[in-house]
Amino acid sequence: MNGSGADDNRIKRSRYGIRWKMYAILIAFVGVALGIIWFFQIQTVSYFYQATKFGELENASLLISRELDDATQLEDIANEHSSEYYEDIWICKVVDGKPKIALFAQSTAGDISHAIVANFGTLYSKAISNEGNYIALVTHGTYSSSENLRIVKDNFGSTGEFPYMYRSSDRLQAIYVTVHETEDTSYMVVQSTVLTPVSAVGGTIKNQFIWIGIILAIAAMLTAVFLSKLITKPIVTMNEAAKRLAKGEYNADFSVVSGYREIDELGDSLNFASRELAKTDNLQKELISNISHDLRTPLTMIKGYGEVMRDIPGENTAENIQIIIDETSRLSELVNDMLDLSKIQAGTRKPDMQVFSLTQTVRDTMQRYERLTMQDGYSIEFTADTDVDVSADRGMILQVVYNLINNAINYTGEDKKVSVSQTVKDGKVKVSVTDTGEGIAEDQIASIWNRYYKVDKVHKRATVGTGLGLSIVKEVLELHGASYGVQSTVGVGSIFWFELDVYKKSETGRASYYIEADYEVQDEDTK
Repeated sequence: MNGSGADDNRIKRSRYGIRWKMYAILIAFVGVALGIIWFFQIQTVSYFYQATKFGELENASLLISRELDDATQLEDIANEHSSEYYEDIWICKVVDGKPKIALFAQSTAGDISHAIVANFGTLYSKAISNEGNYIALVTHGTYSSSENLRIVKDNFGSTGEFPYMYRSSDRLQAIYVTVHETEDTSYMVVQSTVLTPVSAVGGTIKNQFIWIGIILAIAAMLTAVFLSKLITKPIVTMNEAAKRLAKGEYNADFSVVSGYREIDELGDSLNFASRELAKTDNLQKELISNISHDLRTPLTMIKGYGEVMRDIPGENTAENIQIIIDETSRLSELVNDMLDLSKIQAGTRKPDMQVFSLTQTVRDTMQRYERLTMQDGYSIEFTADTDVDVSADRGMILQVVYNLINNAINYTGEDKKVSVSQTVKDGKVKVSVTDTGEGIAEDQIASIWNRYYKVDKVHKRATVGTGLGLSIVKEVLELHGASYGVQSTVGVGSIFWFELDVYKKSETGRASYYIEADYEVQDEDTK
């Protein structure tokens, strides 16, 4: 029930595909973009427009102040700014505290020109009281109960009215007043410009905004359709191939022409995984076949000899019993090797580190083959340049040496010759096992460490051992962090080897050795 519920939740979570999620993302993006446009182009357009206009007024005032003593330049600058920036400009000389017009540049914006002139004294007073600067936003519309000019806001933060104004339109205008002092004269510069036309611009932008929103929404949908097809098509193709792979069709092809590096790399990785799964499947089939063969042979012999001893008088001999015992031992050895390999791979069998003589361990192993050398004509020789100690699991290393020699016996040539050698160099002891067999092709060397892998693909019953030897060798040596490998020439033979660190004692008498493994080794005098 729990598993079914989890599957249902997984299906619910994954019911929306890339296409619909892309639709949602693009629509959300368009919505955010339109919101930003709405805010900056419509809601804040008045603020930015007014800031721009005040910047123009300030810039014109600054230029005028530099040319107050040059009447010709002053008139040109005033007329130029009045025409270009849609301003009314008054340049007044202040005589006895009263501004008198010295120059006037008028644009078509002058709805309140008379009102401004009538209030020069008030404007001058306000500018003087604010360090020579006064700014006000004013309006005078039909909604006003008086004919005075209403102050919407000024740089004093106050509101009110300018008196003596006639009725005007309801446009919002800015008044910018600055007082400048020269060597012998005081000047007041008054500038006025219209701000209200921005409302018409805002209305136009609002109408455009609706069409922009519709166009962007349609473009987002078309883009989502195009991108989703472009992205999902190779993924859908790979998904179909993955379903065939799950059904055991290891020839499923994940190669697609997508134009995206990541998808192409994913296709290559899945193709590689498919090939590896095919190899694993073949090896598994061979493993089952080979194990069945190795189990069937001794069981058949045990059954056969048992029936002979039961049914035929006089066949209950020591030789027949010994054959049954030998085949039983072979079965037990096969089962033990499979259990050992499984335990090592599962991580349940850990090495028991101890210091021992590797040289003597190899000599002890050689004694197991006395019957082969005496009765079957095998020649197994061992040479060592010196006796060396190592720190390792003696039982595991003994198993490594035994399996390597078994492998050499099973595949050596017609001369039945096997050589075992030990050499020491640069703090490493190397054990090599050489046979004179047919050798191994270079492209097969990486696979020989697999369970029951056969170079010639023809399974034969091993002379000694169970056929799992090299797999156990590989797992044990990797567990010890040891180096290992094989050198082979087709038609000449093979040399299997492994290396361990030599165990040494320091000058203080304490043990020192170096094992590249994932466990700690104690010094000998601490045991």
